[in-house]
Amino acid sequence: MSLAPSLPELIARARADLRMGVPIVLRSESGMSLAIAAENLSGDRLDTFKSIGKVVLAITSRRAETLKVPIYDGDVARLDVPAEAKTSWIESIADPADDLNTPMKGPFVSTRGGCAERHRAAIKLAKSARLLPAAILVDTSDALTLAAEHGLTVVPVEEATPYMELLAPLQDIVNARVPLTAHDAGRVHVFRPDDGGEEHFVIEIGKPDRSKPVLARLHSACFTGDLFGSLKCDCGPQLHAALGAMGENGSGVLLYLNQEGRGIGHANKMRAYSLQDQGYDTVEANHRLGFEDDERDFRIGAAILKEMGFSAVNLMTNNPAKIARMQEHCIEVVSRVPLEVGKNRHNSAYLATKAKKSGHLL
Repeated sequence: MSLAPSLPELIARARADLRMGVPIVLRSESGMSLAIAAENLSGDRLDTFKSIGKVVLAITSRRAETLKVPIYDGDVARLDVPAEAKTSWIESIADPADDLNTPMKGPFVSTRGGCAERHRAAIKLAKSARLLPAAILVDTSDALTLAAEHGLTVVPVEEATPYMELLAPLQDIVNARVPLTAHDAGRVHVFRPDDGGEEHFVIEIGKPDRSKPVLARLHSACFTGDLFGSLKCDCGPQLHAALGAMGENGSGVLLYLNQEGRGIGHANKMRAYSLQDQGYDTVEANHRLGFEDDERDFRIGAAILKEMGFSAVNLMTNNPAKIARMQEHCIEVVSRVPLEVGKNRHNSAYLATKAKKSGHLL
C-alpha cells in the first residue's frame, strides 16, 4: 500500500499551490522547470527565479495576439523576461486591465525552438485554478533537489497532460428533498469530481421517468445573475424560467454546473466585465484575457445525466453547441426548447454578441 499522492491528487495539489502563489516543478523527458502563476508572483520569488536561470513568461496565443507578440508554439507564446523586469511588468503582460492606457508594452523577445510542453502545462494548470492564463518558468536541472528542499509539488508532464484532457469521474455524493418555489417535490443532488474540482448540482423536479425524454436545462453558474440579479446577462431569468417550466410540467432536471463566466471563474469574469466597460464585447474581453470564447466543458452535463439514468432530453437552451456536445456524448436531444427571457437595455449588446459570434439562437 502506498500513501503517496496519485496523479490526480498531484494535479489537484499543484492547482492549489498555484492559487496560493507557491511554485511547482514540471518534469518532462526534455527537461525540468520551476513554474509559478504570473497572477500571484511576489517580488522575492521572481528574484529567486532570476538567480536560477533564464526566466520565461508563458501566455496563450489569444493574449499574444492582442499584444502583437510572435507566436511560434501554436497555442502558446514564450516571452523572455528582461533581467530588470519587476512583477509590475509581468502583471501588465498577463492582465489586460491597462492595455488602453499603455498599449505599447514591447518590444518583446519571443523564445523559439525547444519544447514548449512544460509551458503549455503550466498555463493549463493556471486555467484550471481559475487564474489568469499566464505563468513564469525557469528551466533547471536542480528542480528535483529544490522540490525536496522546499516541499514543492512535482508534476510529470507527459503523464499529466493527457489526464487533464479527460473528464474526471463524478460521484453523486448525496441528495436530499428540498421543496422549491417552482415545485414542492424538489430534490438536490451534489456531484463531486474525483480530481478535487468544483462540485456540481442537480435540481430534480418531481419524479422524471427515466425511460422518456426529460425536460432538462444545463445551467452554468452565474453568481452575479443568479443571486444578485445582475442586468448584464440573462442568466438569472433563464434559471428561474427553466425551473418554473419544470414545475408546470411536473418534472424535469436542472444541472447547475460550476463553470462561472463560461468556465473562467469569478475573478476573471469580473476582469472581463471591466474590459467590457472599456468598450470590448464579451468575446473580445475573453480573448484579451487569454481565454477562448467559451472554456466550459459540456461533457460534465452529459456524464451527470447518464449517471442519473437519463439518455434522452428535451433541452432548454438557445446554444446549439450544447445540443451538439450532448449528442456527441450519447445523450439524445429529442427537441430544443427555446429559453428567450431576460433581455433588457443593459444586456442587449451582450445578447447580440452571443448571437453573432457564438451562434446562439436569439
